Amino acid sequence: MEELTSRTVPAAAITASELHAVLRLRCEVFVVEQACAYLDLDGRDLEPGTTHLWLEAPKGAIAAYVRLLTEPTGGHRIGRVVTNPAHRGHHLAGRLIDYALTLAERPVVLDAQSHLTRVYERHGFARAGEDFVEDGIRHTPMRLL
Repeated sequence: MEELTSRTVPAAAITASELHAVLRLRCEVFVVEQACAYLDLDGRDLEPGTTHLWLEAPKGAIAAYVRLLTEPTGGHRIGRVVTNPAHRGHHLAGRLIDYALTLAERPVVLDAQSHLTRVYERHGFARAGEDFVEDGIRHTPMRLL
């Protein structure tokens, strides 16, 4: 596997080209691959408490990405966890989640696609409510124990 560079960029410091690469990957996976027409731009990417974390392959391609949000009620939220199809099978998103947890204040919450709850359980998360459907995909609210 090629060498990856770890990037941690607060919202105020992300460049237009970096944000474009992030949004392109999220769109390729969440909208096109998962066939889910939804508005990924939720207004939180540029909030002052947002941190973008990704692993960058040579030539600038994003291999995996995680967004860490400061929650208005305290703590953090992990979201937009995505791995580039060309880089799957190497637990890259898991590496980013582990790193995000070193930066996050508790409580840490997330809404997992329900078929992926075991991935998050390996990082210490547990179910924190009833499943719900968002944009046609079943999700499970989770909270770090």
